[in-house]
Amino acid sequence: MRIAVTGSIATDHLMSFPGRFAEQLVAEQLHTVSLSFLVDTLDVRRGGVGPNICFGMGLLGLSPVLIGSAGADFAEYRSWLDRHRVDTESVRISETQHTARFVCTTDADHNQIASFYTGAMSEARNIELQPVAERIGGLDLVLIGADDPAAMIRHTQECRERGYAFAADPSQQLARLEGEDIRTLVDGAAYLFSNEYERALIETKSGWSDEEILERVGVRITTLGAKGSRIDRKGEPPIFVTVPAEEAKADPTGVGDAFRAGFLAGVTWELGLERAAQIGSMLATLVIETVGTQEYELRRGHFLERFATAYGEAAAAEVSAHLA
Repeated sequence: MRIAVTGSIATDHLMSFPGRFAEQLVAEQLHTVSLSFLVDTLDVRRGGVGPNICFGMGLLGLSPVLIGSAGADFAEYRSWLDRHRVDTESVRISETQHTARFVCTTDADHNQIASFYTGAMSEARNIELQPVAERIGGLDLVLIGADDPAAMIRHTQECRERGYAFAADPSQQLARLEGEDIRTLVDGAAYLFSNEYERALIETKSGWSDEEILERVGVRITTLGAKGSRIDRKGEPPIFVTVPAEEAKADPTGVGDAFRAGFLAGVTWELGLERAAQIGSMLATLVIETVGTQEYELRRGHFLERFATAYGEAAAAEVSAHLA
C-alpha cells in the first residue's frame, strides 16, 4: 500500500529558564517589555506532524512518502529520515526560507513563552500530488495533516479530482480554519482523525452534527487520551480501544502522531480497524515514555510482549506476522 503523508516539517528548539517569568514582569511597564532570559539548557528536536508520522511508520517497517516544504537546512534531518525508511524525495526545498521552527522557553513553574516561524512551510501550497503518484506508481492513501492551510485545501481538492483516497487530520490548524475550509477538508475523507476536543470543534465550526459527518466520511477515529480511542462508522456500533499500561510518563508531545502512524500500519496490513487502533495505541505509549517525538525505539520482542499483555496473545500473533 502506497501511503503519502503531508504535513508540517519543523525543528523544535526547547530551552529552560530556572527562574519564574512572573518575577521579571513589571505590571506598570508591560507596554514596553524588553527582557532576555539566560537559559540553562537547549534541546533541539526533530518535529513536524509529517515527519513524526512517517518516522513511526518507518519503525514499523513501512516506507511512507513524506510530502511537505523545508529549507536548505533540511539536509541533516533528511538523512535521519532516510535512515528510518522514510521516502523524502518529494519534500520541496525552499530557495529563500528556512525550515519551520518552534522556539520555546519554559520557566520553573512550567509557564512558556514561544514563537513559531512558519518559514518554508508556507510554500507547501506549491506542491502538487500527481508527480508524486507518477514517481512511485500511484497513491493508495494520502494523509493530509496540519500544514500551511492553503496547502491542506489544495491537497484535499486534488485528491478528490484525481481519485486518491485521503485521510483528514486537520488537528492544530482547526483553530485557524473557518467552517467552509473545515467542511472542504473533511467531506469525502476515507478516515477522519481528531482528539476529543478537536472532534467537538470540527462539529461546531463545520455546522455538521456527528451523524452528518458520518454520512460524509468512511471512518471517524477519535483519540481519548488515557481513555484510549473510539472508532465510528455510519450504521455500526462504535469500537473502543484501551491503551497499554505506561512504564513511565516522560513527555506527551507527539503521542497523537505516533497513534496515526500505528493506525496506518494496521490499515496497510489489512488487520481491521480495532487492531489498527491497538497498534497505534502501543506506539503512542512508547512515545509518551520518551522525551522527543522521534527519540523512541521499537524493539520487536519488547513491543510484542507488551502488545500481548494489553490486547492478548492472538492479537500479538497477528501483528507479529507483519512487524519488521
